[in-house]
Amino acid sequence: MNDNGKTKKTVIGIETSCDETSVAVMRGDELLSNVISSQIEIHRRFGGVVPEIASRNHLTAILPVITEALEKAGVGLGDIDAVAVTYGAGLVGALLVGVSAAKSLSYALGVPLYAVNHIQAHIAANYIASPELKPPYLAIVASGGHTGVVRVDGYNSFTALGTTSDDAIGEAFDKVARALNLPYPGGPEIDKRAKLGKADIEFISHKKHGPLSYSGLKTAVVNYLHTMEQRGEKVDINDVCASFQKTAVDMLADVAIDAVKSTGADTIVLAGGVAANSYLRAKLKAEGEKRNLKTYFPPMSLCTDNAAMVARRALDMIKEGLPPATLNLNAVSYLPISECYKPQ
Repeated sequence: MNDNGKTKKTVIGIETSCDETSVAVMRGDELLSNVISSQIEIHRRFGGVVPEIASRNHLTAILPVITEALEKAGVGLGDIDAVAVTYGAGLVGALLVGVSAAKSLSYALGVPLYAVNHIQAHIAANYIASPELKPPYLAIVASGGHTGVVRVDGYNSFTALGTTSDDAIGEAFDKVARALNLPYPGGPEIDKRAKLGKADIEFISHKKHGPLSYSGLKTAVVNYLHTMEQRGEKVDINDVCASFQKTAVDMLADVAIDAVKSTGADTIVLAGGVAANSYLRAKLKAEGEKRNLKTYFPPMSLCTDNAAMVARRALDMIKEGLPPATLNLNAVSYLPISECYKPQ
């Protein structure tokens, strides 16, 4: 029997927005388990995520991952006080697997269901590693599907200050990697090769190019590669990676610093899959030190899509009294960063 008056709620989180099937268990601020089953090797042969294949693999993985997460946490289903699940944004077929599993658990256990915004969860990952972090602050979101600056005024108050006009930064990394015949996912591979190259190729003058556009940068890299091929000149892949990465990160850092200046924020927080990029972390840390800003980065294990961040986000929703979801909860492929779930 669940004791719903407990001060420390035990929450099981479920994440299936793209190509990781993840389940985590948190009790209060303590992370008891965080199991991630990745599909990277499956999708690598296609050079990117195939939505139908991702959905089918989530179906295969979801029950074993739930079982493993409970076993590693040392808890049983009867110990669970709430279920949390990513309901958007993401691949709709993949999201539906997690949403269906979460609704089933919620109904069977008689516990509330919390619908979590994926990007808000990425931001909340920082609370796990840095419990001293408190709003307000600016969050720099850098992932495969979302890129921009978010003002976080409270645990449940998010305002998008700026975003890309087209591709997300992670998407640009993957597309450039594909153009260079590098394996998926492109981010880690470009980061690795960039350390061996010189960032001396100017693809675009990002200071003059206007709104944050990664599609334009990606196209400039592809045009450079085609021009070199037509001239019969050898391309140094490491230099291309270093130059692309520097330009892509500097573009985002410039937007972040402009937001700091306009808002007077004294804290910046990095979130999303591209938060694992070594140059981005170093760039923001250096900018923070230069401007006397506090900077927070999630640990590498919490940069990728994971259920720990989903459970942690749900704990804030519970503490702040946000309503649980009803059993007619559906997946939402596109979900604004500022949107918190409201029962229908």
